[in-house]
Amino acid sequence: MPTSSPNPYLPFGENKHADWYGKDIISVKQFNRKDLEYIFGVAHEMRGMVERVGTFDLLKGKILANLFYEPSTRTSSSFTAAMERLGGSVIPINEVKYSSVTKGESLSDTIRTLECYADVIVLRHPETGSAAIAAKAAKKPIINAGDGIGEHPTQALLDTFTIMEELGRSSTGTRSGLENLTVTMLGDLKYGRTVHSLARLLSLFDNIKLNYVSPDILKMPKEVMDEVGAGNISQAEYSSLEKVLPETDVLYVTRVQKERFEDPADYEKVKGAYVIEPGMMKTAKQNMIVMHPLPRVTEISMDFDDDPRAAYFRQMEYGLYVRMALLAMVLGKA
Repeated sequence: MPTSSPNPYLPFGENKHADWYGKDIISVKQFNRKDLEYIFGVAHEMRGMVERVGTFDLLKGKILANLFYEPSTRTSSSFTAAMERLGGSVIPINEVKYSSVTKGESLSDTIRTLECYADVIVLRHPETGSAAIAAKAAKKPIINAGDGIGEHPTQALLDTFTIMEELGRSSTGTRSGLENLTVTMLGDLKYGRTVHSLARLLSLFDNIKLNYVSPDILKMPKEVMDEVGAGNISQAEYSSLEKVLPETDVLYVTRVQKERFEDPADYEKVKGAYVIEPGMMKTAKQNMIVMHPLPRVTEISMDFDDDPRAAYFRQMEYGLYVRMALLAMVLGKA
């Protein structure tokens, strides 16, 4: 993993930006290129702080409510670790089915109650648009940790930050941003909210080519492709990975999500459509990376894990720094 260095995203002394205090993080659509540069700059500083001192008191006295209506290991743990690394505290609510929701309480009422106890709320909910509903009800910041098949903005931010940290350098070693990269998204592109959000974010950069590889019933939604296409991004759809793998700089693999299928037979038809293993990766570039939002099932062989191009666990670590940055920003401490 590349080592941390002085902030490469922002020129020295130019750390001022629009005030993020009290803002919600609901959709990647709310970010522009300058926003990303600022967020990644703060995340890079957080990385350096963690490497030097581990934890610090930037958010001492602040409380995060982690409100998860769907099971989560990585995202929930990542936000908990981020808050505690910053010196804050966490109210973990991971089994909402056992709470007042079973008594018929609305999402809005749950949010209004929790903000009496917490300074920021991280929400995961199975219904698309739920984060916007929560933000409308809340007076304190809401961070969308995934709303159904809609968006997962913090995952897209950490994914983009991962690509920047891993590949955003020129041949001379200087940082060059995310221009001139080919990103291939593989697997469940229909229900995968991570790829929906990431495609939208990547459309903010120059000369990015997006390849979509999926079974016919799991293709990238037309509305996402239309949005991305408005940014003059090159897009192409394929059913086979072999043709595009040699040109790929970033291979973003997704799990076929059994829980999203109404008909189990449809899931059985496509669950093993693609498997990344060492043999097939012989045709891939040596300086490319393979990413995955995790959890994986069978779509990436464990035999590939020791390959230096396997970036998915480094990707999880980058997510800690991005979420630390976002928490500090919305709580007015960045």
